[in-house]
Parts: sequence; C-alpha cells; structure tokens
Amino acid sequence: MSKSKLTSRSILIHLLFWACLLALPIILGPSSQSTDPVEMKRHFQWNLFFFVFGLANIPIFYINTEVLIPKVLKKYNVLLYLGFLILGFFAMVWLNDIIFDLLFPEREIGPRRGGGGGMKRFTYLRIIFQYLFIIAIGISYRFLSDNLHEQEAKKEEENERLKSELSFLRSQISPHFMFNVLNSIVSLSRRKPENVEPVVIKLSELMRYMIYETSDSKVAISKESNYLESYIDLQKIRFGTDIQINYTSNSSNPSGTIEPMLLIPFVENAFKHGVGMVKNPTISIQLIDTPEKLTFEVINQVSNQVMEHKDESSGIGLTNVRRRLELLYPETHALDIVEENGTYRVALTIKHV
Repeated sequence: MSKSKLTSRSILIHLLFWACLLALPIILGPSSQSTDPVEMKRHFQWNLFFFVFGLANIPIFYINTEVLIPKVLKKYNVLLYLGFLILGFFAMVWLNDIIFDLLFPEREIGPRRGGGGGMKRFTYLRIIFQYLFIIAIGISYRFLSDNLHEQEAKKEEENERLKSELSFLRSQISPHFMFNVLNSIVSLSRRKPENVEPVVIKLSELMRYMIYETSDSKVAISKESNYLESYIDLQKIRFGTDIQINYTSNSSNPSGTIEPMLLIPFVENAFKHGVGMVKNPTISIQLIDTPEKLTFEVINQVSNQVMEHKDESSGIGLTNVRRRLELLYPETHALDIVEENGTYRVALTIKHV
C-alpha cells in the first residue's frame, strides 16, 4: 500500500472516530417526545452543549498525542507531563463554564429546576470522565502508533539490509564462475589446445546470459535450465570422453521462476571435485520442476585426496548459495548435502508458493 493511501485511510479512521464520539451523547442521551416549547428548548440546549464540548476534546487529544507525549513525556519526565495534563483539565473546566453560560443564560432551565448549581456540578462530573477518557485514548493511540512505526522502520531496514546482502552475494557469482572457467581454459590450452576456441565461444554464450538475463530478481526456470545445459556442454568440450555426464531436465510448470544462477554453484562444485583423481568419474544432474515444487539433484564421485587439497575459494560457491537460499526461500526450501562412500550428493527442493 502506498504512503498516500495509508494517509487517506488514517484520516478516514480519525474522522469516523470523532464522528462516533460526538454522536454518542446524542444517541445514548434521553430523547424528548414532548411538544412543550420549554422542554424542547432544554433538550436542544443539552444536545448542543455536549456537541460543542465534545468538539473541545479534539484539540486536547491532538495536543496530547502530537505535543505532550513526544516532546514532554518522552523527552523529559512524567511529572512535567502530569503538570501539563492538570493545566489542561483546568482549561477544560474554564471552557465548560464559558460554554455553559452561553447556552444556559436562564439558570432555571435544566434537569433540576430552581438553580444552575446542580447543572454545573453535573457537567463537572462529565468533564472528569471525558477528560480522562480522551487522555487515556490519546496515550494508547500514541504508543501503539509509535510501536507500529518502529516495527515498520525495523522491517524496512531489515529488508534493505537483506537486499544489499543479496545483491552482494549475486555479485560474487560471476567472478567466482569466471575464475573457475578461466582455470579450465588454461588447463585445456595445455592439454587440448584445439578445443580452446569452442570453449571460448560457449563461454561467450554463458556470459551473455549472465549479463543480460540475470538483472531481474527472478528468471524462468527454463532459462536457468538452458544455462545449466550450456555450462555442461562447455565441460563436455573440455573433458571429452574422460568423464561421463548425465543431465536430465523435466518441467511441467511453464510459469515457474527462480533466482538466477542459483543452481550453477552445485554443478560447478561437482565438476571441480568430481574429476581429476577420481577413477571413471561420473556426474549425474537432474532438474525436475512441477507446479508444486522444484527438485534439483547433483551426484558426483569424490576422492579423499581431492577433498584434502581444496583451494581457499572452493567453499565460496556453496556458502554463497546457502545464504541466498536462506534469504530468498527461508521457509520453502530444503537443502540436503551428503558425502559418504566416495559419493557427494546434493538434493535441493524449493516449494512454489
């Protein structure tokens, strides 16, 4: 909801509150069925008195909520705040006398014939009740409003922090990816220089996706799947028949979306640690997307020697993707990573909501 709409709603709530409060004495007060002019006049005067005196409560409410509570109670102390409230009470008594004298110049007209003292005592009791009621409502409103604003500010601050963190995490993906691919090209130039050119061409396709397709917060799962397939093709060119790669992609959810480049770190990790000193390496990758959930699984073989000689950057990708999953899918994802019997298995499930 926009700020302007929120302000309009707040104003409407205030107007309805005061309309109900001003109408309450008239609604709950005794009705006059008499045709006697004196009785009709007295009934009208009392309704007018309560209405005018009710209007006087409006500035008291806003002086209390907008001035006294934030600028006196919260900045100074309770005693000073109570002092101002007492002054306000005497001001209401003084105002009551003025309104009473204007509306009841003839003291014999009132609930008790024979004098106006009883009428005034009656109005003083109403002053005490109304004043305490308005002050209590004002305190409750102000503290509740401040609490809501603080919660909204904290939530907005947290959202901005998470956005910044997520932006930073996404910015790490490309350099990390390029670092791994360039290492692959250097290695390939020494062993199979004739394959460097097709690898560079495939790399340009991947970079095009990284630059032009990943600017949005979400991309179609079909695009992410094509990106994974292009990366796997690059690795096939690099390793040839030295490694067996099984990739399966099945989607029955054409409208499915995902955070861009969220799955590639798992695949990179499989190629980084699933080849080399591994005998007859095999990497299996499966992507299944249904209207209910996305399931992604990567299985590769590992060697103890490979795991013992990881470089310092080897954990960046998985640490990064774990954090991104926590930020983007805090309650809707399950990540299971198991390493046993020379096999490394990653199983990721993301529920579509």
